[in-house]
Amino acid sequence: MDVPFGDLARQTAALQPALDEAALRVVRSGWYILGDECRRFEAAWGDAVGSQAVGVANGTDALHLALRAAGITAGDEVITAPNAAGYTAIALQLIGARAVYADVDAVRWTLDPQSVARCITPRTKAIVPVHLYGCPADLDGLVAVAQAHNLILIEDCAQAHGATWRGRSVGSFGVAAGWSFFPTKNLGALGDGGAVTSTDAQFVERVRHLRQYGWQPKYNATIPYGLNSRLDELQAAFLSVKLPHLPSWIARRQAIAAQYRASLADLPGLTLPVDDAGHCYHLFVVRIGAERRDAVRLALTARGIGVDVHYPLLDAEQPAFAHFGSPEQTPVARQLAREVLSLPCFAELRDDEIARVAAAVRDAVS
Repeated sequence: MDVPFGDLARQTAALQPALDEAALRVVRSGWYILGDECRRFEAAWGDAVGSQAVGVANGTDALHLALRAAGITAGDEVITAPNAAGYTAIALQLIGARAVYADVDAVRWTLDPQSVARCITPRTKAIVPVHLYGCPADLDGLVAVAQAHNLILIEDCAQAHGATWRGRSVGSFGVAAGWSFFPTKNLGALGDGGAVTSTDAQFVERVRHLRQYGWQPKYNATIPYGLNSRLDELQAAFLSVKLPHLPSWIARRQAIAAQYRASLADLPGLTLPVDDAGHCYHLFVVRIGAERRDAVRLALTARGIGVDVHYPLLDAEQPAFAHFGSPEQTPVARQLAREVLSLPCFAELRDDEIARVAAAVRDAVS
């Protein structure tokens, strides 16, 4: 590709000496699971998002453990977004709970509070909004719905490192939040990793026990449904190297988005993402008419532009989750799935590459 969709090697190369030092420190320490590196990163990440953090193995485990710690059990209903690839649904299936899909709003492309309110039943226990593509969901509206109906709010922040809502970090509005440190995230490890954050110290302590077999104390499983889900020392050390750079990486992603807006704002047939100061642009996603999206995608690929679709299928269109609902119940999300196209947007993307992408998009759409 002339312009890659992403290039993790660029970031790694820029940080190579510090990453090498971190790796060597861990190897020489002789302690590889739940040691000082994990505790150091947990403290730093908690401070960064205004909560306390517990490192876990990956983002899906983070959602699963947050739901478990919140008391979600088999038969409970949890309202979530239908267009975020099914990670919440996977976590709920592991519990035996049921995903209920509310629609998204046509501007933010995230969970619509009014649609959520219409989905509430006597069995509803929680709401899990997804801050999709790095765009914060309408937390004012969702918090209001949760409070009015005495529901638990757990934020899915897997794509939202550095995102804010009215100047406050996402992940600090609900009972808890789940984070992923998959390598492609705004803050990514060099392997899998995740975290649960919460401002509730007792909740945090419960997650700490659940991530390690439900032990309380060691070798005494007193909390049921515990897992083996731990952020290892090596990944924690790498994340500690990267974390101080996160603000500048987010600023660069926002600058890239601004350049795309300046180049593409007047292009008929193309809809740009909402212009929100709190958007951290994990992905820069545009909308193109469903009848043209795939043709535009092929044209950009032929020009050497790396693009992708996040996500081509709603949860309810995937066989593993179809029993939870129907795509017809979420018409806005269904339309989005046929129109969205992700353009290259990573902090190391050069200005000349941004210009090349914008020019190719203009040609392909026009």
